[in-house]
Amino acid sequence: MDFQTFPPSEILRPYVRYFYRLETKVGLPCDQKMLRTIADGCPGIIFQEDSKGKLVRDQKVLPSVFLFGQSTKPSDILLTGSFDTLGVCLHPNALNSLFGLNAELLTDSCLELDELSPKNQSFVSERLNHTHSTAEKIEVLSHFLLGKIKHRPLGSQSEMQFAMNKMMCSNGAVSLKMLQQELFFTERSFERKFKQYVGITPKLFSRICRFQSSLKQLNNHQFDKLSDLAYESNYADQSHFIRSFKEFTGLSPHQYRKRSTELAENLSELTL
Repeated sequence: MDFQTFPPSEILRPYVRYFYRLETKVGLPCDQKMLRTIADGCPGIIFQEDSKGKLVRDQKVLPSVFLFGQSTKPSDILLTGSFDTLGVCLHPNALNSLFGLNAELLTDSCLELDELSPKNQSFVSERLNHTHSTAEKIEVLSHFLLGKIKHRPLGSQSEMQFAMNKMMCSNGAVSLKMLQQELFFTERSFERKFKQYVGITPKLFSRICRFQSSLKQLNNHQFDKLSDLAYESNYADQSHFIRSFKEFTGLSPHQYRKRSTELAENLSELTL
């Protein structure tokens, strides 16, 4: 597969990490691939042309363009045909800060993007299906997202933004109790507000940040032994690391390296 990333415009950067194109060079209508989503702490948008291939999860065909929330567990998606996807990797808080959604409602779920289109605009899927180049498709999605910014001033949840950034910068190693005290929140209030803002609890988000740090090292072969990787990623020991890895990928590190090919931070292809 060919994976390319494209930076967002300056005004979209507080909400969008990057746009990306992921495609197979050759694909027949009967070709099948098993894809697995992996928790990366970020929601996003995916557009897959129905004419080239269909994505099926839990025996249901996914919409051609959909918004998805936080992923907390591995989920398998069957692809029939060619994979020709344009995606948007959003910042962890974008469901709330950009779309005004309670992010928790989309955790481990998705929503057809057309449902968020203003009544006086044509559906996003319709416009995407009538464009051909990657640049044109990015322009369509950018225009849609820019329309959302006008109604959602940034900065209304500055405390949660601060907490989220601390967790990400430390790869999940920051003390949540200290963060909570620094922001003058009770534990319950901090958890409730963070779940609305990001979609999951602060503790789970920190664990995903730590897992993603270890996954990058694993994929880049930046270790000699698994125990070294575990300690480098601030796990108590190797068994804790393996248990966490299985929780977010459904595979042990050994099985992952043998059966899985990384396509993106939140997606891998499994050997059928």
